[in-house]
This record gives sequence, C-alpha cells and structure tokens, in this order.
Amino acid sequence: MFKTFKFTKKLFTFLIIFLFILFLLSRGCVPQKEEVEYGVTFSARQAEDLGLDWKEVFREMIYDLGARKIRLSAYWDEIEKSKRIFSWEKIDWQLGAASQVDSEIILSVGGRLPRWPECHFPDWAEKLEEKEREAEILRYIKATVLRYRDNENIVAWQVENEPFLSHFGDCPELNPDFLDKEIALVKSLDDRPVIVTDSGELSLWVPAAKRADIFGTTMYKNTYSNLLQSYVHYPIEPGFFRFKKNIARLFADPQEWIVIELQGEPWGPIPFQDLSKSERDKPMDLEKLIEISDFARRAGFDKLYFWGVEWWYWEKETQNNPTLWNYTKTLFQD
Repeated sequence: MFKTFKFTKKLFTFLIIFLFILFLLSRGCVPQKEEVEYGVTFSARQAEDLGLDWKEVFREMIYDLGARKIRLSAYWDEIEKSKRIFSWEKIDWQLGAASQVDSEIILSVGGRLPRWPECHFPDWAEKLEEKEREAEILRYIKATVLRYRDNENIVAWQVENEPFLSHFGDCPELNPDFLDKEIALVKSLDDRPVIVTDSGELSLWVPAAKRADIFGTTMYKNTYSNLLQSYVHYPIEPGFFRFKKNIARLFADPQEWIVIELQGEPWGPIPFQDLSKSERDKPMDLEKLIEISDFARRAGFDKLYFWGVEWWYWEKETQNNPTLWNYTKTLFQD
C-alpha cells in the first residue's frame, strides 16, 4: 500500500512538472490586431484554372483589395518549357504591376512550389535522372535570381515549398543535401533573406527552421481527409503553434517566424469550383475565415499570408458572393 502511494505521488509530481513545462513552452507574445500585417499568395495558373483573367485578378488584388505583401512563384515549367529556352513574361508582368504600388514581394524558386501538383517540372525534365534534373533546377534557379535580383520590391527568396513534406503532392522524395545546395546558390547570388517553409500541422519544423533566415509555416484548421473520406477539423489551439515555435527555437534561430500559408479557401475531395456552396462552406466560409485570422494572431504571428485570394475573387465575380473579398479588404486597408 505504501509503495503504491509513493509511486502515485511520483507520477503525480511528474505530471505536474510536465504540464508546467508544457505551459511554459506554449507561452509567447501575442501581437495586437493593429500590429498584424497581411499578405497573399497569388498564382496566375490558379486564376486561369478558375476561368478568370489572371491579370484582372492581380490588378483587383493590388488596387481594390489593397494587398501590399505578395508571394509569387517562378514556376519552372512555365519559365523553361523547352530546355534552355526561358520565358519570363508572366513573372515580368506581375513584378511590374506590383512595383506600381510598391508591393513587397516574396519570390519562390525551385522544383516544388505552391499549388497542386506541388512539383512543377517541365515535361522534358520528367525523364531526367535525379542528378541531371537537380543540375537543371540549379541552372533555372540561377537564371531566375540573376534576372530579378535588381528588383527592389523583392524582399526575400523562398527556396522550394514545404520541402520536408514530400509525401504530399506528386513529388520525388526530398534530398536534404540538394536543398542545401539550392539555398547556398541563392545566397551566393543575392544577400536578401531566404525563406524555408514547412507544414504547421504535419511537420516538426526543426529541419526547415535550421536552414531558414525566415521560417514560414502553413496554418490550416479545416481540411478533407482522403483516408477518412470526410472533412476534418484539427482540434488544436493557438498554443499548439507557440509550443512548436518554442521547441524549434531550441535548435534553430531564424530572424523571423511568419505564417506563409494561412488557409483562406476550401479544401475538399475535389477542386472547390466543382463543389456546391454547402460543400464549400464546410471547410471554409466567411465565419471560418474570420476565425482563422484571429487564431493565427493568437498563435503569436504578426505576418500572415493568406491562401485563397483567387477564390475570393471567383466567389465575388461568378457566385455573387463578395463577403470574403470585402472582409479581407478591411484587413489589408486598415
């Protein structure tokens, strides 16, 4: 009886200490609403997939919505459709339009960039052996950075997108040594910070954060699970992200921690434009958009890049639903 009591006391003491440590690691500075800066990820190919004029969407995004922090992607399969023949028209146009309103641009480079299927290899590169393809990726990255490093609106380079989440998307397995070569190449060509990103819910952050000048996390609350064949709500609180940040800080020291991809569009079993309104509303609607905006701030982040600006515009123009666009306009223009 006495031994049982002593064991129970030790276990109780251990749990108290563990919960206290957990509490400490979950703490962190929560910025006030007026201290938060908002941005967007823009993809011309996503706008085209929605049947929209991507230039019109971009103009409305910067002039009507008021976005001044924009993440763009220099897709390899658009820039180098034919080997060693580069086409820069889309990125040139976007950077030119952004410069008219003095936007801050994050330019993403690499084989794996935002939007499905995640890895955007040109057809001719699909057939290459791994080492040969890696050499071509480095060549394309070098050409891209050299072309745009004199652009004063670019504030950072993102190298690859969620590289440690290689099981998601149509992508080969990550080679960390190659990622290091990509980062080193960009740093050798320009002195602006390099962003490395990782999944907020599905990754440990440390390998990405150790390589980053700026670390960017994704943040999703409502998704669709193909495994469960149902919508999933992540039962997490803002302290979950503060905890992960404090743990990662024990091993890594980026200059800055940001939310690079804040859920702002539906995640369903099929593309959202093929879902009914009631189905789209399950993972994302105006109420959930407001909720996740506040959630991200309470998680301790003061720079939030929304994912879904093309959807807000699609809802406004094709579904007679301007509520998402109008709400985010208040965030960008405050």
